[in-house]
Amino acid sequence: MNVHKNARLTPRGRALMVSRIVDEGWSVAAAAEAAGVSVRTARKWVGRRRRGPSEDFTDRSSAPRRCPRRTSQPRVMQIEQLRRQRMTGPAIAQALGMARSTVGVILRRLGLGKLTALEPRPEVIRYERSRPGEMIHLDIKKLGRFDVEGHRITGDRRKGASRGAGWDFLHVCVDDASRLAYTEILPSERKEDTTAFLERALAWLARHGVTVERVMTDNGSAYRSKLFAKALQTAGARHVRTRPYTPRTNGKAERFIQTSLREWAYAKPYGSSAERSKAVGPWTDSYNLTRPHSGIKGFTPWQRVNNLLGNDT
Repeated sequence: MNVHKNARLTPRGRALMVSRIVDEGWSVAAAAEAAGVSVRTARKWVGRRRRGPSEDFTDRSSAPRRCPRRTSQPRVMQIEQLRRQRMTGPAIAQALGMARSTVGVILRRLGLGKLTALEPRPEVIRYERSRPGEMIHLDIKKLGRFDVEGHRITGDRRKGASRGAGWDFLHVCVDDASRLAYTEILPSERKEDTTAFLERALAWLARHGVTVERVMTDNGSAYRSKLFAKALQTAGARHVRTRPYTPRTNGKAERFIQTSLREWAYAKPYGSSAERSKAVGPWTDSYNLTRPHSGIKGFTPWQRVNNLLGNDT
């Protein structure tokens, strides 16, 4: 079991206190005072030690060892069978003449507390386009601005608050086949900034020999705007939208964002959001040029795109 966050003693501290009493001859009161616990607590752990070497100093469950009135296994199986017929907890309790609270506890123990648990999980369909530019993924991550170190660094939410500082928006573009990435920090996620980012991302990919055929996005208002659609039409790219409330469809962009947060945004303390924004460019370059990717067999995105395009560099 996990040690309570306010516990005075860890298992190692309990062992030290008992060793002082049993092996070093300390009095129970003195050892208890040194450990910051009561005499009664000290005697409890000394008693545990004297019961045998097989005893340890970890916390035990407070649940009783025996429960004579516990619901029988045949009745539990009956509850599960009715639940799999999509009956609600109160309906099962009424049908079996049981308390609703008892049925609820049993259903939660079986992992059937919610009806959604009865639905089969959708099959994970993994895909990868065969050539660079066949599909790129676009997404946006909202990041809070700050001018002092925040609670992730200080550990105290009461310190380092940058109230009213606003937001930064990390716009990302990831190529499906090679994982080659392009990023920018922009002041908004409105259609003007989103469309301008798309145009710059397409131009950046074109300079690397990648011609974009499809662009996958979520259903955000900026991506559904006429301005964004016109930019796609001008580029000759088809717009592919994810299913509503299904972020895994755009999984490569989602995964890239999580990687960037872990390795860039929250990897080290920044004095301000401006300092953090300056670091995203070098980190993205490192991601593209030197960071091997397990999803593309240990190649870096730059190596992968050149291999797929048949370049020697």
